[in-house]
Amino acid sequence: MSEDGSPDVKAPYLSSLLSLFASSSTLICCALPALLVSLGAGAALASLVSVFPQIVWISEHKEAVFLISSALMLVGGIMQWRNRFAPCPIDPDLRNACLKTRKTSLRIYIVSLGLLLIGGWFAFIQPLLL
Repeated sequence: MSEDGSPDVKAPYLSSLLSLFASSSTLICCALPALLVSLGAGAALASLVSVFPQIVWISEHKEAVFLISSALMLVGGIMQWRNRFAPCPIDPDLRNACLKTRKTSLRIYIVSLGLLLIGGWFAFIQPLLL
């Protein structure tokens, strides 16, 4: 709630952006290297790792990255669920902004969930299939 008693429309949006950031880290650790190697771009991966050596650390700690990302996604999902029917202001402009923010937040959350699943596939399931 904001100071004037109206619902805070930024909270779900910010939680979705945080979950998008968290799920993107799973792509950096697992999906991006697997994609580059499968496309035959191992040299590009080597130069990427030389520029950003943190990718190696993230890849070595992928279980922790996925645990934290999944926890953030769960929190984001709970906030999405709680705010799905939250009241919006009566003023038409504010109401439209509220509804637009809610839809945008849900879209970002769904994209984040997809990114987490893609990263999880390349980190944990794909190696088992080889």
